[in-house]
Amino acid sequence: MKKVNNREIVESFSMVLQFGINMLVPIVMCIALGVWIGDTYDMDWIVIPFFFMGALAGYTSIFKMVKKYLKKKDTGAKKEQDVKKN
Repeated sequence: MKKVNNREIVESFSMVLQFGINMLVPIVMCIALGVWIGDTYDMDWIVIPFFFMGALAGYTSIFKMVKKYLKKKDTGAKKEQDVKKN
């Protein structure tokens, strides 16, 4: 069984925390903007498209973050394999 060190635990926890922040911030900001526009121009339905825009923005942010993380992890694994071969 592989021993897990504290650094891996902290990195995992921080990534989960970043996922939550990266989803919540755009959604909350877009909902607030939608509510303000809805109240100002008497268009209450505008909140719904703004919610989906915020969710899409959060998803895009998370997708880019995970892609970058996996690329970094993949290059690290390749370096380990190269070291083991030599």
